[in-house]
Amino acid sequence: MSSYFELSAEQQAIRELAQDFGRDRLAPFALDWDREHVFPTDTLREAAALGMAAIFVREASGGAGLTRLDGVLIFEALAMGCPTIAAYLSIHNMCAGLIDAFGTERQIDAWLPRLATMEALSSYCLTESGSGSDAAALRTQARRSGDHYVLNGAKQFISGAGAGGADHLYVVMARTGESGPQGISAFIVEGGAPGLSFGALERKMGWNAQPTRAVIFDDCRVPAENLIGREGDGFKIAMAALDGGRLNIAACSLGGAQSAFDHSLRYMASRKAFGRALDEFQALQFRLADMATQLEVSRTFLWRAAAALDVKAPDATTLCAMAKRVVTDAGFTVANEAWRREDCSRPSRPSNSRRNE
Repeated sequence: MSSYFELSAEQQAIRELAQDFGRDRLAPFALDWDREHVFPTDTLREAAALGMAAIFVREASGGAGLTRLDGVLIFEALAMGCPTIAAYLSIHNMCAGLIDAFGTERQIDAWLPRLATMEALSSYCLTESGSGSDAAALRTQARRSGDHYVLNGAKQFISGAGAGGADHLYVVMARTGESGPQGISAFIVEGGAPGLSFGALERKMGWNAQPTRAVIFDDCRVPAENLIGREGDGFKIAMAALDGGRLNIAACSLGGAQSAFDHSLRYMASRKAFGRALDEFQALQFRLADMATQLEVSRTFLWRAAAALDVKAPDATTLCAMAKRVVTDAGFTVANEAWRREDCSRPSRPSNSRRNE
């Protein structure tokens, strides 16, 4: 039996669908969206119509019911068109998948149909200014008061925050009990909840096609029925979400880097120096070969980590963390090298040439 790994016909079709959407509906507009700070909700809803807003949600709950490997194929392909929008879609899918996996029947019925169409947007609220993404150290408080919880605190750098108005779902990790992971619980906070507000838009170097703000809870009242799972389940839920989230953001980095590499290849084939195309200079060929190798090694490792998460392998969490570290580092390096056009446009002269020629 051959040990060669290849995508199934269905996976190839899924990948091609996402590539086509990224090429036709994201890439032509990505620079304008970033420059003008446009969050393209209509385009996001077009992606949702193709099943890209509920990728990991079970079919019984109205989703596509796809695997984690399918997901990284989709997010890499979308990121080749626009990493910013692909990354927001990955967060939205993480929230939808989390509610499907841990939510009550009422929560699933109330929210998943609207999340699947992106009539309702979503944001994942874990990060805090004092603890980053360390869920066990978060300080936002949730105090039970009758049939509500009252939340106080703030979440930092939240993607999509404030964009959906009242039709926006925030998955919020807050402390209901003792210090440490056992005291964390997860909540659905609706966009129109009393006591919910937002900070100013963050000033970013790029990534401007998705709004990023602080989410602030000032005696924010949340119905007790919006608790996801039980009190104390929040850390477990957060960790489950982060395994998939690490794969998704790695895939977005990979797609962005692949696009930069492809642009670099086209540029070097068309740009000439000293009577030759740039891609004919051996020193530059070596750099391209290194970049191509980094991309393929990263993709192979990412697929392995996704497959491990799909089968709930004992080392899946470790592999997902490794994949995020390796793939995003490689993505940065490749993108950085690909856009060093000044170097590419001035290759070293052949060793037998004279300066005064």
